[in-house]
Amino acid sequence: MTTPVLSIRNLSVEIPTRQGIVKPVDGVSYDISEGEILGVVGESGAGKSMAGNAVIGLLNAPAHISGGEIWLNGVRIDPLKGEEMRKLRGKEIGMIFQDPLTSLNPLLTVGDQLAETMLTHLPISRKEAAERAVAALEEVGIPGAAERIDSYPHEFSGGMRQRVVIALALCAEPSLVIADEPTTALDVSVQAQIISLLKRLCRERGTAVMLITHDMGVIAEAADRVAVMYAGRLAELGNVRDVLTQPRHPYTHGLMASTPLASEGQKRLHQIPGAMPRLQHMPNGCAFHPRCPKVQKRCSHDPLPPMAEGRAACWSPLLAEAVE
Repeated sequence: MTTPVLSIRNLSVEIPTRQGIVKPVDGVSYDISEGEILGVVGESGAGKSMAGNAVIGLLNAPAHISGGEIWLNGVRIDPLKGEEMRKLRGKEIGMIFQDPLTSLNPLLTVGDQLAETMLTHLPISRKEAAERAVAALEEVGIPGAAERIDSYPHEFSGGMRQRVVIALALCAEPSLVIADEPTTALDVSVQAQIISLLKRLCRERGTAVMLITHDMGVIAEAADRVAVMYAGRLAELGNVRDVLTQPRHPYTHGLMASTPLASEGQKRLHQIPGAMPRLQHMPNGCAFHPRCPKVQKRCSHDPLPPMAEGRAACWSPLLAEAVE
């Protein structure tokens, strides 16, 4: 067995509030291997982005890691602080954000930003960094890269800016890329291009990817495996085809049944009744039990059962129900 690029073990994140301590991430565990794309999916507030920020050390105080471990290429990184973590970002971990303008400095050309990142993390000369910056833009499909290298971020379209951000995330040759909703702000045709680009570059480089999204279509198109999160906890984890076509957790089944394809011929889209609980008022036992059609008495008070790969954290998993 090879060592996973990223290994998260029982990760918990806490935020102290006036109403008490809340856990936006609660006991989450999964691995991502070399060249693999793990899709992390769930509703807004499920803890997807918070888990990604914990990995890269970008939790905003007073949020902090309260338990568990994060390992990168066999080295534990969650205790790292300050300069140690800054050295890791960019070199070992690349980040792609939803809005590319938050990742790009509007006062610097894209060429300067690419070159600066490479000079910070790679033992190369300024001349070589400039040459690699042009190559990086060409690799992500920026037309006329040699001419556009001196352009500023506002001179690119949204889709082209996202390509620049992908080049920026990959230019220092990281082993892990965290992509947080990288296609949400783009139209459908550009979304498909960005997903295709990300898949190709990661396969060629062997980069591991944590793809955070709420879009099941993006998961189906891009991911090798999928982790479904609900109220800060992992509901289901497994091969993307198995999870999407034969989900075992009732929440995953509800998500898939809510898609237009699954609701074809009906007047209304299927929906999961109720809403995800607020973190300040988490129910006992399984957090999904107030909305679950398969709820049992034990679901409201017993701790969730251990979850193995390809299984669901559920006392009554769906064994043979497929999404039509």
